Amino acid sequence: MASPDSQTIELDREYLATVTFQGREYQKYSIDHRTYFGPVDEEEAERLEDEQQVFQRIFDNRLIFPPIRRLRRVLDCGHGSASWAVEVAEQNPSCEVIGVDIAPHMNPDDMPDNLWLQVDDLNRRFTFPTNHFDLVHSRLLATGIHRARWPSYLRDIVSVLKPGGWVQMVEIYFNVQSDNGSLTDDHALRRWSTHYLRALEDRKDLRIGSKLRTLMTEAGFVEVDTKMIPLPLSAWSNDARMRNIGRSNHENIKQLLRSLALYPLIQRLHMSPQNFEALVTQAQREAADHTLKPYFPLYVCIGRKP
Repeated sequence: MASPDSQTIELDREYLATVTFQGREYQKYSIDHRTYFGPVDEEEAERLEDEQQVFQRIFDNRLIFPPIRRLRRVLDCGHGSASWAVEVAEQNPSCEVIGVDIAPHMNPDDMPDNLWLQVDDLNRRFTFPTNHFDLVHSRLLATGIHRARWPSYLRDIVSVLKPGGWVQMVEIYFNVQSDNGSLTDDHALRRWSTHYLRALEDRKDLRIGSKLRTLMTEAGFVEVDTKMIPLPLSAWSNDARMRNIGRSNHENIKQLLRSLALYPLIQRLHMSPQNFEALVTQAQREAADHTLKPYFPLYVCIGRKP
């Protein structure tokens, strides 16, 4: 369904076609164009729904971080299963919410009347009107946005925001860290990270989270604020709140370690399925090892258009 005041492309077979790899479904367009290497099947949609619940816990049930008094139009870039967009639309029924993603396969069956989901490649320049949105939300796009696209992507966000509008960005750095420094290069979690980053480094910048402050400032944003939050892979923290977050996150992490890396490691790094299975199985065990205290750095960034 197209919004009345936005430009969209027709949903055609090019975006709907899928390919099966190792029992998982992938969007053929993304694989052919080396745009995104994660699955787009029901199993992944369920994982993303669980991930949204983890984010709600870590963000204290706040969907929107900047101080916006009234929302009229919101753009969600890379909506995935649309869980964030659905919640924003439901909580703000007078606000028009538009979600954009390259893959329509995980769209929910039932959506609020004020939510429109569109199919497009965010690596292309935006076609939305200038000075249009109060908020642009961009989450976990490091695996989708091409390395060289980031500066123009942020400039596009500046363009479509109204003066005084805000951007809200969240990125995970998929290089597992240890809160007590006990992870070594011999651990499967560290080897998983090394392989995953290497598999995508020709196309993607998985370290983009730590660079967002500089990129946002260079794009013209003001009042830029960034924060790194350790996202625990299991319930190892001494802090009760973070321990509960880690407990709720553990099953999602077990699935993430397999689903995100399946195609990149086997197809792009030519790892055998047997070696991949052994690596992921051991990494999943280590994710649950409280003595290792493993976490992913989670970068949260906001900025305002002058």
